[in-house]
Amino acid sequence: MQSSYWGYWLIVMGVAIVGLMISVQGITTNTTQDSYAIRELTDAAMLEAVDYAYYRDYNEIKIDKEKFMEVFLRMTAEVMGAFDTYEVNFYAIYEAPPKVSVEIKSNSGSNFTTGTYDTISRIDAVIQIHAEEM
Repeated sequence: MQSSYWGYWLIVMGVAIVGLMISVQGITTNTTQDSYAIRELTDAAMLEAVDYAYYRDYNEIKIDKEKFMEVFLRMTAEVMGAFDTYEVNFYAIYEAPPKVSVEIKSNSGSNFTTGTYDTISRIDAVIQIHAEEM
């Protein structure tokens, strides 16, 4: 009988430790995942905002500011969760040569009442497309 109590105690401790590990992993990997997601979103939005008519006429790459902002905000809303709180700031958007600076402040939910953001991700991206002459 006494050994069965030790078995129950061991199972309860194991479940508690696994739950603690899952919660700590969710908190710590959130910032890394957000950083990679924002970098991919920035690159994809820049590629989608390329003005191909300008490229055909002048053989220079140029992006459209408004289209970049629209696509980036739409993609960010799709990637972020429905209950996440975040703020998007655009600092510098140059059309030619294409360069953007974006900052996203996100809140994991732990400081929801204070309104402070616990993760700030800043991305500076330059589009590089190499075309071969034929």
